Amino acid sequence: MSDPRAFAEMPLPLFAPQAQVADRKPAKPPSYLADHRKRLRSRFLQGGPEAMPDYELLELLLFGAVLRQDVKPLARRLLDHFGDLATLIAASPTDLQRVEGVGEGVVTVLKLAGAVAGRIARAKVMHRPVISSWSAMLDYCHTVMAHRDIEHFRVLFLDRKNCLIADEELGRGTVDHVPVYPREIMRRALEVGASAMILVHNHPSGDPTPSQADIAMTDRIHQGAEALSLVLHDHLIIGQSREFSFRSEGLL
Repeated sequence: MSDPRAFAEMPLPLFAPQAQVADRKPAKPPSYLADHRKRLRSRFLQGGPEAMPDYELLELLLFGAVLRQDVKPLARRLLDHFGDLATLIAASPTDLQRVEGVGEGVVTVLKLAGAVAGRIARAKVMHRPVISSWSAMLDYCHTVMAHRDIEHFRVLFLDRKNCLIADEELGRGTVDHVPVYPREIMRRALEVGASAMILVHNHPSGDPTPSQADIAMTDRIHQGAEALSLVLHDHLIIGQSREFSFRSEGLL
């Protein structure tokens, strides 16, 4: 016969084990870390970004994603891996997460920074005459396209006064090719009521020199535009540090 004591109810402990207490407050970050963050914020507000190296600006961004750790080592790892802030911000989430210490929060903060920069640059050219804001338009194109790791093709649609009325990405490809469909471009031009267009695509290699395929594709789009009484102002190829203009080089 089994021992009846084996089934006896065990007395409950007077206090729950510490590990089971659900409302414990998280440990505070060390005081030196809080002081360092305060100093960086103060330097940024008083001296502006020009007074700070890239890794410190990156630290400020990372503060919102990593709350209780020193982010300086992570900032340096990211810059060592990607080379500069522009390439880092443009990197894909998959490439970012290959760096030790990068999780979803860090990826979100970095991609948000890129999105905000693109929106600000875009706001400077939307609904404004492109000819008089050409420099701002080039800045926008470089901001959103210069550091992409695959080719992207976009069209800037203009009205009769050459004001930018729509900016649309109409193709994504590989590291050295992007599919472009002239019929789709013409259809969108008519839908948005455009009178003129500027084609823009990037070369991830960094060299904006057009290929024979780029030239042939531009000729086809130019012919299609003329058939519909649309003006093709230019085709810009964006490299990492400069751009190639078909119009300036006599190819349009």
